[in-house]
This record gives sequence, C-alpha cells and structure tokens, in this order.
Amino acid sequence: MKILALDSSGLVASVAVVEEDQLLAEYTVNYKKTHSQTLLPMLDEIAKMIELDLETIDAIAVAAGPGSFTGLRIGSATAKGLGLALKKPLIPVPTVDALAYNLYDTTGVICPMMDARRKQVYTGIYRFEDHELVTVSAQKAIAVEELIQELNTLGEAVTFLGDGVTVYQEMLKENMQVPYSFAPAHLNKQRAGAVGALAEKYYREGKTVTAVEHQPEYLRVSQAERERAEREAGKR
Repeated sequence: MKILALDSSGLVASVAVVEEDQLLAEYTVNYKKTHSQTLLPMLDEIAKMIELDLETIDAIAVAAGPGSFTGLRIGSATAKGLGLALKKPLIPVPTVDALAYNLYDTTGVICPMMDARRKQVYTGIYRFEDHELVTVSAQKAIAVEELIQELNTLGEAVTFLGDGVTVYQEMLKENMQVPYSFAPAHLNKQRAGAVGALAEKYYREGKTVTAVEHQPEYLRVSQAERERAEREAGKR
C-alpha cells in the first residue's frame, strides 16, 4: 500500500509518501508563501527524490478540515485533481485528528489548537489507549475559554499543540488548573506524514471516497458568508 498525503489546512504546507507503515518522504514548509505556490512544487520535488511514479500510488490522503478556508480549498482541489487524473480514491483525514496523531502514545490527553480567529480555535480532545487514538471530544470550533473549562473539568494532564498555542499561550497559562505542557517544535504543527499514517489505517478500514465525492469539512461558515448574512439581516 502506497499513499500520497497532503496537508495545507493551516500555516504549514506538507506533502508525504507513506508505504507499508514506512515514511518514504516528507516535505514540510512553514513560511510566508501561499499553498498554491508550494504544494505542487513540493510534490514534484519528492517524486524526483524517491523516483516516484504517481501511477503506483493506491490512494491520496488529504487533511479534510477544519482549517484555513483557502488552504483547505487548495488541498482539496489538488487532491481531487490528482485523484481524477490518476483514477485513485481519496482518503479524507480530519485535520485535528491528524494533529493529535503527531503525539503518538503520549500519556494524558492531547489537545490540538488551530487558530480560528474571533477568539475561537478548531480543536478536539484525544488520548491513546492500547496504542490507538481515541476521541474524547470530537473536532469542533469553540471559544478558547470554553475549551479551557472543558479541560479543567476533565481533570487530566494535557499536551497542547498547533498554531493556536502561540496565539493563546498566555490565556492557557493564566487559566489552566491541571498539569499541561506544549509539544516541541518538530511535533507541534501539521505534518503530512501523520495524515498518511492515519490514512493507512482508514484505507484498510475502507474509509475512502471518490475524487468527485470529496468535500472539505469547514465546521463553520467563512468570513465572507458571515458578513453577507449580517448585511442581509441588517436590511430587514
């Protein structure tokens, strides 16, 4: 089984190839360029480095959301285009689940935080049991204050990761009442390798869709849609 994995759901752009539980290649960039500029060139570079014939892959995994609306659209369009051209199935992997999978077998609970603006984060709460990722609270958009309250009520040690940690770190430090820590730099952002590793499990379980069927999971409406609704409400 060989899977091409893409993640452009946040600030990071990442491409990886996973084969039979082995990470063959991963290219991850966290810099000031749009994913439309980076994703396909990164894929091309990986393909050259490992002499990858795209016809030999079995499926294309993509971080399916939540996340940046633009980033998710770019990742989705890239995955759909490749899936249609290569006639390969897609494996949608929830973004927050893949982030949590970075911290495989961590004790306590894992809390990814992606900045969703407006004092909200895309998040979820996870733990590992018998080496399997277990969802304690499914991915959602939530106010940071509500998330902190939920974690304090849960009463377990927490490991945080994701770009939302940098934005809300002071709030966490001031309000967390249970032991907590922050994941180190090499594990605290999106990685296509984690998307691919989870996708291998999903592929074995038959959790695939066609390129035509796949749609990103935004969890909430875009700013443009929200502003339009507010304008229309104001006219009434």
